[in-house]
Amino acid sequence: MPLIVPSTYQPPALLWTGHLQTIVPSLFREVSVAYVRERIDTPDDDFLDLDWVCPPTTRPPAERQLVILSHGLEGSSGSTYLAGMARYLSQNGFDCLAWHYRSCGGDLNRQQRFYHLGDTDDLHFIITHARAKGYASMHLIGFSAGGSITLKYLGERGSTLDPAVRRAVAFSVPLDLIGSSDRLEQWDSLIYNRRFSRSLNAKVARKAAVMPGVFPLDAVLQSRRVRQFDEVFTAPMNGFRDATDYYTRSSSLQYIPNIAVPTLLVNARNDPFLSPTCFPESMARELANVWMEFPEQGGHCGFPAKKGGINGTYWSERRALEFLTQAVD
Repeated sequence: MPLIVPSTYQPPALLWTGHLQTIVPSLFREVSVAYVRERIDTPDDDFLDLDWVCPPTTRPPAERQLVILSHGLEGSSGSTYLAGMARYLSQNGFDCLAWHYRSCGGDLNRQQRFYHLGDTDDLHFIITHARAKGYASMHLIGFSAGGSITLKYLGERGSTLDPAVRRAVAFSVPLDLIGSSDRLEQWDSLIYNRRFSRSLNAKVARKAAVMPGVFPLDAVLQSRRVRQFDEVFTAPMNGFRDATDYYTRSSSLQYIPNIAVPTLLVNARNDPFLSPTCFPESMARELANVWMEFPEQGGHCGFPAKKGGINGTYWSERRALEFLTQAVD
């Protein structure tokens, strides 16, 4: 039965803290991936940008395996954790599709709303799109916010999930959004909080320039924390009462028991984004399809390998490939 899996992860000697394991790969790792961009229209007159990387083959999609990759908050297909995963999996025979949440592909989306962590409709739309291309075997991998969206989607669908979706892996997931919001308010994580806040505020300002009078721009620009932004923008823009309501209803933790496909969750205990509630050990022993791995080290979307250098293959990439290809009891 799935339970807490002992972890083999060991960090490089020079990256001895969760902050170093988080920041150094994000800022200094170089990953080159030759993506092919596809833009698809959504039913609500918006669009999604998809970046594909596929190994050369003459086999049709029905005979290949596709991995759908979901990035973190304000991330993209160029985020090093995601690009590294796409590069490694494509080198090992998988087609990869890195999709962007609305407003994250480089161009602002058409609709007033952006994206939020409770919205799984776009992920479902991507899966449906891949099915229409002929893929009959797919896996989902999500990082941070993308991991939360992925787990929530799997739990919502439960046994009704499209049978083409075979397995899933999620790294560095804020399972409890209230707890993670509180963690990001602590002094040692404020640098990340402010970085997200500046990115989100700037995006609203850009959209307000083309949609004047629609957004509470003054309140948004006065926000200095992600929770403040979610209070004045994300929650009211998406039908939530407030940030607490948004976090409570969108947290993926409550959906995990309903997941019906083999799924691996990897959260590092020194992750500066995660609260203690993001390590649900008691739940892990009661699940039928979810394996949880809580290495002591790794940081947030980090997991650089002990050997191989900052630009080499990361432990998380090897771990994902192992789970996608191994036999599951």
